[in-house]
Amino acid sequence: MPPVRGTLTRGKALCDLTWLRVGGPADWLFQPADIEDLADFLRALPADVPVFPMGVGSNLIVRDGGLRGVVIRLGRGFNGISVADGCVTAGAAALDAHVARRAAAAGIDLTFLRTIPGAIGGAVRMNAGCYGRYVSDAFVSARAVTRVGQVVTLTADDLAFRYRETDLAPETVIVEATLQGPAGDPAVLEAVMAEQLAKRDATQPTKERSAGSTFRNPAGFSSTGRADDSHDLKAWKLIDDAGLRGARQGGAQMSEKHSNFLINAGGATAADLEGLGEEVRKRVFQETGIRLEWEIMRVGEPAPKDD
Repeated sequence: MPPVRGTLTRGKALCDLTWLRVGGPADWLFQPADIEDLADFLRALPADVPVFPMGVGSNLIVRDGGLRGVVIRLGRGFNGISVADGCVTAGAAALDAHVARRAAAAGIDLTFLRTIPGAIGGAVRMNAGCYGRYVSDAFVSARAVTRVGQVVTLTADDLAFRYRETDLAPETVIVEATLQGPAGDPAVLEAVMAEQLAKRDATQPTKERSAGSTFRNPAGFSSTGRADDSHDLKAWKLIDDAGLRGARQGGAQMSEKHSNFLINAGGATAADLEGLGEEVRKRVFQETGIRLEWEIMRVGEPAPKDD
């Protein structure tokens, strides 16, 4: 491995870094000190070594056999938030909730970010959204480091935002994003966020180990990621109608509180979680002919089988 100023750890257990608390080890985990450290590392890293940028693990299943290559996880040094000229600039490791609150205090309405689990880098990568608003609605620009160590500025055209996805190359690491939103009274924006939190806590298993919504809604969104009221299919309703609310496999369970939330009910492996998710997809397809698509990212290799 190239020399670094940050932290480079061999064989790091990724179960400690995901919200579902499952997953095998990474060959290497790199936590860069700053953008220059990250860029220097990627320039020197052999081209045949895979790279996986990892956020806070809020929307991720790492399989039990772990990840080959280098996992890059941004932390201290990449979580700053600043406000200027009606825009909010946040490091990729800044939590969505913190960005929403900092923006609200400055009279900028990014309240839709308040209840989205995860950090800004991941939110940009997957065009995260809630309450009819998406990152694409607020996006101004982003800075990123490519696999070959080039620091670039990305526009909305570069990312080509769509529902829950972008054209960002898998090995490109977002390091910072600038967002803008409508002006609002800070007190009113804080009240809106409090109401959103109360609604979320009443309807979602926020006290459980989950990774947010498991499957995408199969319809209801245009190619630009905007809501389309001519459709009203919801993943949770399809799961309910298939009789799978509360379904279990090993330590994995489809939440009783919200059936589109896959939770680690205790002692689950990544194989339990992914296996239950695939069983749900199979059963829903058998019942309806609709194939649910994963919203949770699944990466890595399965655990090696015993001889």
